[in-house]
Amino acid sequence: MNPSRRNFFWSSLTGFGSALIGRAAVAQDTQPAPAASRASDGYVPVRTPNGVTLPYEMKDGVKEFHLIAEEIEHEFAPGTKAKCWGYNGRTPGPTIEAIEGDRVRILVTNKLKEHTTIHWHGILLPSGMDGVGGLNQPHIQPGETYAYEFTLRQHGTHMYHPHADEMVQLGVGMMGMFIIHPRQPEAKLVDRDYCILMHNWALHPGTYRPDPSVMQDFDLWTFNSKVFPATEHLVAKTGERIRIRFGNLSMWNHPIHLHGHRFLITGSDGGRWPEAQWRSEVTEIVGVGQTRDIEFTGIAGDWAMHCHMSHHTMNAMGHDLPNTLGVDQSEIGMKVAKLLPGYMSMGENGMAEHQDHTMHMGGPKNTLPMMMGQGPFGNLEMGGMFTVVKIRDDLATGDYNDPGWYKNPEGTVAYKVSGPGGTPAPSPMVDHSQHNRH
Repeated sequence: MNPSRRNFFWSSLTGFGSALIGRAAVAQDTQPAPAASRASDGYVPVRTPNGVTLPYEMKDGVKEFHLIAEEIEHEFAPGTKAKCWGYNGRTPGPTIEAIEGDRVRILVTNKLKEHTTIHWHGILLPSGMDGVGGLNQPHIQPGETYAYEFTLRQHGTHMYHPHADEMVQLGVGMMGMFIIHPRQPEAKLVDRDYCILMHNWALHPGTYRPDPSVMQDFDLWTFNSKVFPATEHLVAKTGERIRIRFGNLSMWNHPIHLHGHRFLITGSDGGRWPEAQWRSEVTEIVGVGQTRDIEFTGIAGDWAMHCHMSHHTMNAMGHDLPNTLGVDQSEIGMKVAKLLPGYMSMGENGMAEHQDHTMHMGGPKNTLPMMMGQGPFGNLEMGGMFTVVKIRDDLATGDYNDPGWYKNPEGTVAYKVSGPGGTPAPSPMVDHSQHNRH
């Protein structure tokens, strides 16, 4: 049987993959928490979940950064690794952070086996620094180091990526975020500042290299090149003003939805918008090649944040598979089991049972199950572009440690009133009204 994602029926239909992952197993590849105080220039340093910020050296008044383009081994979540390309040993590359008015010099060393360049997406600069190979500059050949140097004449949420063999180099992970803070402190300061870069991957079941030739049928959807539950939780204190900066270098638009809050769209790669242009939303589409900043005041709880395209919160998604909903598979299941020992028929009543069986189902190595993660009440049945925003009353300023699952006040959890197992007593009425302060 052809093991490609399109035709590999068994791996997608049964949700093959590694065992379920606990949160303790995925606390990796993260950066130390920024200091609680603001930087001397009045801004809060950006935190990149599952990522790092690129350090720099001051040389004659210029902030000098160094990026190394190279092949890496990247782990999307425990159970799936792949040979990807990135910068400084990771994908996405480290976040570059600077201030409007800074003079920056970015040294780029090419350790790939083919040429490359870097385009500074959305940044105003001289034409010869724009990074389109053959148009603005010679290609950076293997073993060469090039310098990009320019003065930052704007602020906002930006990105960087190659403009050389883009289909391959972007498709296998070469990208990063470039955050420019305004020189003058913002009128409404934020207490926590996060950035998330979205991407898609075609990692066929049982394989170890992303396929850059795929145009639509992707099977891994990532926040900062991680899938849930390996995505680092976003943490804040109740009442803090939180900004999340989203960048999209995937090949799909992503309607990002945050539970439990109304947020304001406040900026993009064009900078922070005038306050009169801010608008209140609960879901915002971040288009391909765009960035968007959202801001909100934290309300206590554990709140899901995810792309609202349902297939983008799944892993190892198959395509063009038979629809088994409502189909009695008992007879054919016994026949298949004779040829494929351990086979279990699933999908007759829905897909939810897949996660329950991933502990003991076999399948291709290096392939994640479609659904993963466990919460305080059971399976979360998610993957891909999904994470949790954890907001707590008693969190210390500047504390980014995972506070564990939210302890819901008595009477504030949905409860069963009828069904198998008897009828529990009704829960007392509680006022659930909470108003988000912008």
